[in-house]
Amino acid sequence: MTRIFIISLLMVSSLTVKGQEKAWTVDECIEYAVTHNHDVRLQRMQLDDYRTDKQRAVGAFLPSVEASVGGQFNFGRAIDPETNTYTNVNTFYNNYGVSASLPLFDGFQRYNDLRSAQANVLMGRQGLVAQKDRVAQQVLKAYLDVLYYTTALEFVKRKREESAMLLHQTKMMVEVGTKGEADVAQMEATFAADDYEVTRQQGLLRGALLHLKQQMNYPAEEVLDIATEAQNCVLPSGRGVDALPCEELMPSIRQAEYQLQSARYAYRSSKGALLPSISVGAGVSTTYFKQMGVASSQTFANQFRNNAGEYVYATLSIPLFNRMSTISSIRRHRNNVERARENLDNERQVLRRLIQETTIDQQNSWMEMQKMKEKVEADSMAAQFTIRKYQEGISSSIDVQTATVTLLQSKAQLLQCQLSYLYETRMLDYYKGIPLWTESSKRRKD
Repeated sequence: MTRIFIISLLMVSSLTVKGQEKAWTVDECIEYAVTHNHDVRLQRMQLDDYRTDKQRAVGAFLPSVEASVGGQFNFGRAIDPETNTYTNVNTFYNNYGVSASLPLFDGFQRYNDLRSAQANVLMGRQGLVAQKDRVAQQVLKAYLDVLYYTTALEFVKRKREESAMLLHQTKMMVEVGTKGEADVAQMEATFAADDYEVTRQQGLLRGALLHLKQQMNYPAEEVLDIATEAQNCVLPSGRGVDALPCEELMPSIRQAEYQLQSARYAYRSSKGALLPSISVGAGVSTTYFKQMGVASSQTFANQFRNNAGEYVYATLSIPLFNRMSTISSIRRHRNNVERARENLDNERQVLRRLIQETTIDQQNSWMEMQKMKEKVEADSMAAQFTIRKYQEGISSSIDVQTATVTLLQSKAQLLQCQLSYLYETRMLDYYKGIPLWTESSKRRKD
């Protein structure tokens, strides 16, 4: 079912007076926010850490190669490396070596570490998406607040203009004798109240705009103009949900699932430490020596070549007792699995509750919106009749003030219902897998 949202200003751009710059739509505000938000940047760094851990886990399957160079001086009694007898001559020793080792079996610890790292990368990606969606929700709500106060400011300005017009008419009617000074005083008080309300709404609008800038991480000193045109709005054709929300599509649920998967592989890796490990290696080494104050019988090149030797080895390591370190690690990772499973169940319950609450709020907003629309129409007619009666001398200025204030409150409540319905509808669409915003291919310059 195709719905036309009542606030088409979210998707329609308008030109501002200053500099004729294009006003910011809600999608542009959200896209700017997810690019500059601090929490999103931190989540990107966390994802990069997960990718680094995965790279390290992949490298664990490769052989390790080491090269070594060493040197030492022997003073006093020592063994002559050439004659293998004791000598008191100071001797300089120099050794070189290259070795490589490769673990063949380690209780599947490397395999499980790699699977855990892969799950962490997927978890990090979903965590980044979830953080972007949280920022998008905050910006959307702040954007709607700005729209509310912007439209409410237009309402009170229009009412102030009407009060100024009625004040002028009342003064003219006093001159012809149809009204008294008390009516003029009452109309002046009404105009002063409307003027105060305009000032108050302007302050609320500045506060809402500042809050939107904070959510976007937008410079507070710079001007931010948003699209505020809402002409020719069409009411939605229904209030029902045309598709069932799917919790498995939610980034928060998928993040918790990958977290549980990573914890399970880490638990298996910790149990692998109880099994024996097998590793093999090979290397080559050589030495050089020189006795201080004694002419060397062999040159460095000859010793480097003649003293060279190769070796290979295989090692079987059986863990017997390591002061309960392995057992403690297994218990800790097992608790992490239970903790991740509990977190997944909690995320699902929270999401289901949010979907139910949003569905109920959307339905309530729809019904309230219909009732408030009827009330605005009735209050508008009542205000017109009251003003006409006042001009004819039938009603008092207090009646006019009461009718116009009631109409203003009804318009404000209708606007609040409309924006609430829009927010809840977009949230339900989000729970069905529809993105909260559409990312443009060409971003606005920062």
